[in-house]
Amino acid sequence: MSDSTFDYERFCDDLGPAKIVHLHDPLVGLQAILVIDNVALGPSIGGVRMAPDVTTEEVFRLARAMTLKNAAAGLPHGGGKAGILADPKTVPKESLIRAFARAIRGLGDYIPGPDMGTDESCMAWIEDEIGRAVGLPRSLGGIPLDEIGATGWGLAACAEVAADFCALELDGATLAIEGFGNVGRPAARFLAEKGVRLVAASDSRGAVHDPGGIDVEELIAAKDASGSVTGHSGGTKISHEELFTVPCDILIPAARPDCIHEGNVAGIQAKLLLQGANIPATSAAETELHQRGILVVPDFIANAGGVICASVEYHGGSEEDALVQIAGKIGSNTREVLRAAHAGGVEPRAAAVALAMERVEEAMARGRVST
Repeated sequence: MSDSTFDYERFCDDLGPAKIVHLHDPLVGLQAILVIDNVALGPSIGGVRMAPDVTTEEVFRLARAMTLKNAAAGLPHGGGKAGILADPKTVPKESLIRAFARAIRGLGDYIPGPDMGTDESCMAWIEDEIGRAVGLPRSLGGIPLDEIGATGWGLAACAEVAADFCALELDGATLAIEGFGNVGRPAARFLAEKGVRLVAASDSRGAVHDPGGIDVEELIAAKDASGSVTGHSGGTKISHEELFTVPCDILIPAARPDCIHEGNVAGIQAKLLLQGANIPATSAAETELHQRGILVVPDFIANAGGVICASVEYHGGSEEDALVQIAGKIGSNTREVLRAAHAGGVEPRAAAVALAMERVEEAMARGRVST
């Protein structure tokens, strides 16, 4: 695997990780990584990512984000994450997913869910193999979080609260989305219902920009028909990087990690940045945005809708329960974090980490340790 450079001493701390497991099944070509970071609050829950360049460091960072996300959301779960090294568009996905499921059968303190490159069908295969998955299809009694747009629903709830902290009126605000997929698409829909106007969107094949506004339903139809937002007949085709420089009020990165970095952060013109993806910005980039007065709501606060939905499903709740809990938990956590950040004169991420760490450390102090 391409993980030999992972710096264990740099990343290991009092929280974890509890386990880092490399999985290999030569019969089907499976190479995968599982990180169970901390289980003080309960069994870890986190998505299974499939990408050809996923690394141990990336999976660890995502698992740590899940520890913080689940704690901040008040869920009875720790953080974990898995990565399968494969291109989801070209590999025999079912055989790889089933092999992965068999490989984690004995790791009962990890509950897999969908993530980039995997979906409800993949979770159904895992459930069939080991009887342990969330984000299942509705036909199997699950709450299909991608189908209902759980993460996008949470981002819209986050935007409603965060707008008050940056003097932004949602009705009439402009929006750019990096990653018009399972997170970005429903986020655009739900925000459009609040009067937000989409002006730019991207996917893996390109981007489109129209300062006059892009009809969300027309863009969805164009992407479904052509496979990309670039199939939309209106607007101007732009590059992925140009999307980050589009004038807008709200920017939502909703794809890969570290897409906002020292090389492009200076071009960002938004007033509010909602992190729809996990770890979408480097630490230095977040600090620069904060110093420029751009409000950044960190990933594990803004995009917790998916895991809240997964937890509700795991504990037997309904789709209606999930939507109510997503809006309530994300709204209240956004308000608490932004108030604390303002009062303490710190970045929102620092305030959010303090909130989550307090909950994890309290659980660890009660005797349920992660290592």
